[in-house]
Amino acid sequence: MNAAPLRTELKRSVAPVAALAVLAGGVAYLYLLDGPWTQRSTAWTAQWTALALWTRSLLVVLWPVAVGLGALQGLRDQRSKTVELLASTPRPLLHRTAVLAGALALAVVTAFALIVLSGAVQVMGNATYVHLRWLPIVLVGALSLAAGAVLGLGVGRALPSPFTPPALAMAAFAFVVLLGDLLGQRRLVTDQGIPYTEPNRLSLLSPAVGEVRDVLTTLAPSVHLGQSAWLLGMAATGLALLMASTPRGRLLAGVPLLAGLVLALSVLPTDLRRMYVADGSAARLVCEGPVCVTQVQRRQLAGLAGPAGTALSLLDRKLGPDAPRAVQEDTASPTVGTPPPRRRATVLFRFDDPLFAGARGERLTRAVIAQSLVPDCSLLPPSWGGSVAIDDVIAQSVATRWVTGHPQPLPGALPPDAAERAESAWRALAALPPGE
Repeated sequence: MNAAPLRTELKRSVAPVAALAVLAGGVAYLYLLDGPWTQRSTAWTAQWTALALWTRSLLVVLWPVAVGLGALQGLRDQRSKTVELLASTPRPLLHRTAVLAGALALAVVTAFALIVLSGAVQVMGNATYVHLRWLPIVLVGALSLAAGAVLGLGVGRALPSPFTPPALAMAAFAFVVLLGDLLGQRRLVTDQGIPYTEPNRLSLLSPAVGEVRDVLTTLAPSVHLGQSAWLLGMAATGLALLMASTPRGRLLAGVPLLAGLVLALSVLPTDLRRMYVADGSAARLVCEGPVCVTQVQRRQLAGLAGPAGTALSLLDRKLGPDAPRAVQEDTASPTVGTPPPRRRATVLFRFDDPLFAGARGERLTRAVIAQSLVPDCSLLPPSWGGSVAIDDVIAQSVATRWVTGHPQPLPGALPPDAAERAESAWRALAALPPGE
């Protein structure tokens, strides 16, 4: 195939502007703004799955931009008054359409790929767990940008008005926001009265995904399949609108979109546990003596083993046969309304727990002791915005002091206004007979 028409379209169409807008928007969002994508073990440059999911979350902004610029490009022939001239040329309509759509799709996909590549370079230096299951998430994101741009192109050609691009971009943004919030969420309440939301099947029709809360789960293959069907139908409708020249043809152009929607809804799962599935390889335990972490956090094992071993020794000296014998990263997916699991002989923890986040050396030893004696019972995990109750923090501080014999504070856990209460509790405990 002659590449000259494609090169021409890449130069004279809005493709370079679209690529620059997608690239600049994504880079500014990820690098200049501070948010959950820069924090915890789910940061976008920490792990491969997190990288893929966070770059997909960018599409809440980038997808409407691609749709709007596609519509702007669709007005070109009408603005230049060359519709009749182009129709009289021997160049086939399908070829002209494919070249124009291909140039725009290639531009936005290339820009998205550069964003992913910039994160991948950093992930390679941070992650020890390497896999390829993140690629489908990224590929579907790229497909959504291409499909959105082509759909906008077709709508712009079918509705050649200066108001079409901004109106379509706003409609696309409203579509993504509604699916991510109102229409795409089930509002639930736990047995304890805690309100929360869970995504439903409609949320999966959005090109964007929600906030990343766990690196041990990933999108299910059925989600990729259903979203691909929906997006391919969207792209086919855009191409059909580009080629349609009659009202009847424009009406029939919506058939691929409806077919893709029906097929997607028949494939997409309805239950949250089937949308996001456990990544068994990521959760596989790697151990150094009695201390175990997941494959994803393998890099942290060297810094954890020593302090955790010291904590187990101190607990054994104080508790004897009742002391825990192992420290293990919790592999269960955090759930609202369900307290973290507990084991008598094993200290379970998460690296994102307030006690453990950023803790090193002696501070990490105290964190393990605190988690062993007064484990976190929060019904709202930290990844969902939860925090440890002040009373639990005070109890952890006093229990840790009882084991270590030193009054050092826990890692960033004890607020200043609670220090006096903790000291009073310690004095009351120290006044008790040793047997109590």
